Amino acid sequence: MTIQLMTDSSADLPLFLQNKLHVKIVPLYLHFSDGQYKSGQTMDIELFHQKVKELGEVPRSAAPSPSDFYEAYKQIPSEKPILMLSISNEISSTYANAVAGKKLLLDEEPGRVIEILNTKTASCGICLLMHEANRRIEAGSSFEQLVDHLSERIEQTATLFVLKSLDNLVLGGRLEKMKGKIAKTLNIKILMKATDEGKIDVAEKVRGEKKSLQRFVDQIGEYTQDAENKIITMTYCRDKERALRVLEKIRSKYAFYDAILEESGPLISTYGGEGALVISFFKK
Repeated sequence: MTIQLMTDSSADLPLFLQNKLHVKIVPLYLHFSDGQYKSGQTMDIELFHQKVKELGEVPRSAAPSPSDFYEAYKQIPSEKPILMLSISNEISSTYANAVAGKKLLLDEEPGRVIEILNTKTASCGICLLMHEANRRIEAGSSFEQLVDHLSERIEQTATLFVLKSLDNLVLGGRLEKMKGKIAKTLNIKILMKATDEGKIDVAEKVRGEKKSLQRFVDQIGEYTQDAENKIITMTYCRDKERALRVLEKIRSKYAFYDAILEESGPLISTYGGEGALVISFFKK
């Protein structure tokens, strides 16, 4: 690879794509009451779920520091341009710290070429953009062309979520306990979306598992009409069989030519909780 692709551990990339593109991943931190872990490195998804169960808590997350990014960039040969795809700037300071780390290195090595893109998404949204990067690199795009193209594709990325349980939102203090109990009693499921700015907003509240999943599938048609020229990426938390059933429904209704399914890592699972599904696709 003549281009070094990088991202952070909010990106849920399948191993085949990581290996093919030689993606370097800079981990975010997860703080449990018993210590600090690096998402995807010192904490994998099995250890994450074990800690949540044992400790009865979800971790606090923290972005990689500017120094972390400096060290990651420094490891790349100086003649190799770096393209870093960061989790949305609206939900993490990762992007700002990636930029600060770049400045630290450029002070020492001003000839370095480093571009950092705020993807305005996370999880399978970054996977979708990495897949697109692979497609463009194989087509012979230069570094500058790749940066320009992915900058355009970021603006066309739709990322949608459906939560099966609100338990992690309650545990993490992002939802009041009483509201969580009411929602559980009424069997309310939350549909969420990444906004154009990269914030995560509640899109709809739907009663019942079946209705929420049907609405999750139906809303895809409100974002795109020509799916046959596109792929869809999906991540799931714990329940792969459920994810496969939903993905089958999606592909029977929309003619996506391919799909990538991957389990969400510790960071995304912290917020989504068991049963959460995330999908991403290009609108145009």
